[in-house]
Amino acid sequence: MSKTTQANKAKAVKKKLVVEDQVIDQKAQETPVKEVKTETEVTESVTKKASRVRSKKYVAARRLYDTNKLYPLSQAIELVKKTSLSKFDGKIEAHVLGMDMGNIGEIIFPHLELASKKIVILNDEILAQIKDGKVNFDILIATTVTMPKLLPFAKILGPQGLMPNPKNGTLTDKPEETLKKLSVAKTIIKSEKKAPVIHQIVGTVSQKTEEIVANINELIKVVKPIKIKKLVLCATMGPGVKCEVVK
Repeated sequence: MSKTTQANKAKAVKKKLVVEDQVIDQKAQETPVKEVKTETEVTESVTKKASRVRSKKYVAARRLYDTNKLYPLSQAIELVKKTSLSKFDGKIEAHVLGMDMGNIGEIIFPHLELASKKIVILNDEILAQIKDGKVNFDILIATTVTMPKLLPFAKILGPQGLMPNPKNGTLTDKPEETLKKLSVAKTIIKSEKKAPVIHQIVGTVSQKTEEIVANINELIKVVKPIKIKKLVLCATMGPGVKCEVVK
């Protein structure tokens, strides 16, 4: 191979390499560089995606009060009732940010009825129903005077756990008082599994404000005021209202 031919081939290879470099540079300029987001930017992005789109009614309801203000308990309850968006009689919920986790304590709300439990006091009408095999109650209260009338039906009521007895308070000489005590809700107040946050129903929208106040005060007493960082009330369908907690 002559020197001229070798020189021409070398020039051709060099030219080819230059062209390839130009093509690579052009593609690099056309391809956008993917920016690496900071942790803050990622958090903001996730929060933005997770944020809920509220309805016009919800937004209008929130304009009826100052969302940053702490309201006295009775005033907060009135605002919750006013901003309830449900057509049915919604529940009123208390959301408490505390300090303790797990079971906080046992509570008996003074004005929170157990709608699922039917409680009756033994009388001639109830006795006649039992004789006919009709057991239309969940708890039966009897007195020491009326209890002997139930003994023939022990085989019917006993297996169902419906026989009155002094241990659970259903055999008493004060049946009306016992009925009232058993009609209120007794429950265990507990937090979320991974956070010291409590969610508890404390009444209904149609309920008297003073009754709901009494229920919430009982809840505050069990949780302990000094351990409550934040208390928010809301209806089943409605915005939250922040409440004052007197330490």
